[in-house]
Amino acid sequence: MYTGIVQGTAQVTSIELDAGHTRIVLAHPLFDTVDIGASVSVNGTCLTVTAYGSGTASFDISQRTAEITTLKDLRLDEWVNIERSHRTGEENGGHALYGHVETTARVVLWHVRGDAVEAEFQLDPGTLAYVFKKGFIGLHGCSLTIDRLDEARRTLTVNLIPQTLALTTLKGLQVGDRVNVEIDQTTRTLVDTLHRVLRKV
Repeated sequence: MYTGIVQGTAQVTSIELDAGHTRIVLAHPLFDTVDIGASVSVNGTCLTVTAYGSGTASFDISQRTAEITTLKDLRLDEWVNIERSHRTGEENGGHALYGHVETTARVVLWHVRGDAVEAEFQLDPGTLAYVFKKGFIGLHGCSLTIDRLDEARRTLTVNLIPQTLALTTLKGLQVGDRVNVEIDQTTRTLVDTLHRVLRKV
């Protein structure tokens, strides 16, 4: 489990294509204490450490994961948001995220307001039922509160504070870019259960 409080940005130092998967190597001091089998959120996607070195860690991206996330578009020297899995008993300053990305969203508005940004993202049709105003959403691994929701346009608006922009890769987004999306799994469970029950009525 993760909190959505990004702990740093890691640089992609290697990308190797293999049969059925892609292996990437990321560099960051956070990996000095990592072990094989550890879970790390990479741009919001839960990946498993397969090897590690001095300040580096390797991860395998399955074909299915690549299909539904932006990880298929990674390039050498690109930077990604990372978060180690949350430890029980430590402060959780964000929300409960699992790294289970199901879809992506597209940036449709990027309005700079001083040192902050008001950003609008367009969701895929199947995602809209699981988001609501003042609820939370994971975007590229960042836990964010939904400020506004436009159901007709399938868009949500979030406010990015200077701290978030300074510590994550969100600052580099442009209109047209896509980000990985994780919805609240509790909300998903409630909505899907209600839909199944109502279909039987």
